Amino acid sequence: MTGSYSQSLVAISLLVAMLASYTALDMAGRLATAEGRVARWWLAGGAAAMGLGIWSMHFIAMLAFKLPIPVGYDLAITLYSLAVSIGASAYALWLVSRPSLPLQRLAAGAVLMGLGIAAMHYLGMAAMRMQPGIDYHPGWFAASIAVAIGAAGAALWIAFRLRVEQRNTVRLRILASLVMGLAIVGMHYTGMAAARFPAGSVCGAVGSGGIDPRWLAVLVIVTTLATLGIALVASLFDRQMRVRTGLLADSLAHANDKLIQAALHDPLTQLPNRMLLQDRIEQAIEKAQRRQQSVAVMFCDLDGFKAVNDAYGHQLGDRLLVAVAQRVGAQLRPQDTLARLGGDEFVIVLAIDAPDDAAVVAERVIAAASEPFVLDAAELQVTASLGIALYPDDAGDERELMAHADAAMYHTKETGRNGYTFFIPSMQLSANRQLRLLQDLRKAIARNELLLHYQPKFPAADAPATGAEALLRWQHPELGLLAPDVFIPIAERSGLILPIGDWVLDQACAQLRAWHDGGHSDWTMAVNLSPLQFASPALLDSVRSVLERHRIDPARLTLEITETTAMKDVEASLAILNDLTAMGVHIAIDDFGTGYSSLLYLKRMPATELKIDRAFVHDLERNDEDAAIVSSIIALGRTLQLQVVAEGVETQAQRDYLSELGCDQLQGYHLGRPMDAEEFLRKVG
Repeated sequence: MTGSYSQSLVAISLLVAMLASYTALDMAGRLATAEGRVARWWLAGGAAAMGLGIWSMHFIAMLAFKLPIPVGYDLAITLYSLAVSIGASAYALWLVSRPSLPLQRLAAGAVLMGLGIAAMHYLGMAAMRMQPGIDYHPGWFAASIAVAIGAAGAALWIAFRLRVEQRNTVRLRILASLVMGLAIVGMHYTGMAAARFPAGSVCGAVGSGGIDPRWLAVLVIVTTLATLGIALVASLFDRQMRVRTGLLADSLAHANDKLIQAALHDPLTQLPNRMLLQDRIEQAIEKAQRRQQSVAVMFCDLDGFKAVNDAYGHQLGDRLLVAVAQRVGAQLRPQDTLARLGGDEFVIVLAIDAPDDAAVVAERVIAAASEPFVLDAAELQVTASLGIALYPDDAGDERELMAHADAAMYHTKETGRNGYTFFIPSMQLSANRQLRLLQDLRKAIARNELLLHYQPKFPAADAPATGAEALLRWQHPELGLLAPDVFIPIAERSGLILPIGDWVLDQACAQLRAWHDGGHSDWTMAVNLSPLQFASPALLDSVRSVLERHRIDPARLTLEITETTAMKDVEASLAILNDLTAMGVHIAIDDFGTGYSSLLYLKRMPATELKIDRAFVHDLERNDEDAAIVSSIIALGRTLQLQVVAEGVETQAQRDYLSELGCDQLQGYHLGRPMDAEEFLRKVG
């Protein structure tokens, strides 16, 4: 008895085989990258999808085969064949998800999987329950088993190679699916060629609980396409999630790199900052210990940078710092470190064999820094003062090296600038004094060693004092009364200026409250803000809190900032000043005339006072240029409707001259020296 094939169903069977192969390849890729419970779910889902695909291809091909007798299929045997297909698929997916696939394992897997596919095929044939039974041609039967094993081996090798080489592109998978689909279909039709149906055979599955072929066709096609579709959609969704997760991970890694860069590098020059510099010095010391070498730490400060800043503004000053960093960096080796501490202070760290090596580098740096810089058609000239400390000769750790290099640099400044100095023990006294002052300053507030003196402010006309300016002093237990120029630079470099500034503001307002309660309700108080304090995010809350705590009318408090501080970042300064004036506080621009101001920005600043620097007042009577500057500042103040205050009035002649020029208020030793609160009340009140 001879059968025939439906060409359309044969084509469908090939398409299903290819789709099943593509799904299997995709699942293999998912399974190889999954772990734990997720891997088990992918294995179960992939085995079900792949097994159902192979099995459905077999039954669609069976349905394509037509005999001249009614045909049906036993349900139980049909399900057994499906189970065998799923089991073989699970084994195949597990095998290709292993880290390696040696030839011996590939051969064993091909045999087992091939036998599983063959068993699925011949169980499906047995589901027809032909009577008499199907007679198989030995040669074709053996050929079908060989084709099954070969197809299985090819499928395993292709799936593993695509996964290992990570070439999971759509084109490669489609090509691989075509090869695998043809191999699976070839096995089936080879097996069908082996089957011989004797004349007069009857299908025992017809009419005895078997499945009608038409319903089986619909069931198989719908179920298979749905299962494979769901599997592919799930895989596509998983791929998209992995891509998004990968992008998110890359984004987070990039953001983390930026945060690390910002935390460890200077934002202007991109050089290592103080934190990273400390680590670099410690690493250099460790290497020097292992290699029996020395380490040189050079503290570098630019001479004349402030003059450039004042003359040309901070934007050009910042560009100059970047240019200096690039030029100095070009003089160093890749393994050397150039860091910026802030302002115009740089530090160089290098491994050396002898002190002369450090001297050679220092001379190159000084020569490079002294060459003119041309920025925006302006020729700028600065020089460099260096201090050098050596490990292990001068210090044994990072902290001492930095302190000694700093002390040597200050010695260079004091002895003419534009050069370098090696640290010597006699400089240690100065370095130790600075370190000791810093340590004592940390405890000064808690020990009540800080105190305020008050210098009276008088109207230019001979009239009573209108208030005072609070000036900080330190009553050191051993060194006596220290002026602010001794310890304020240390406080600013260490960051202690912030708590000290808050203390000054609180004490000054407390004293003003006491004076108001004592009958001097018209007195005002002026308090200086350091650059760090002015830039602090907590400034507004601190001022608001202290005014409320001491019940001070904001109009009675004047906050003084230097012209240089105000012009450093004009837009940021304007925002802070506007917030302060909105609170009702008055603003004074201190040391006016010594910095670089733009009249455009100055008229936007909500200041109430301009304070003429004492340097212009000192030679006022003998220097026509100073007199012209003072007169211009007073005229500018009147135009902008600002009060003009002159500092440093030391003689009656200066007082008379400033009064004639139209100055509004005066301060100076001639009118009243800074004094404690009791003396102030006794002399002024």
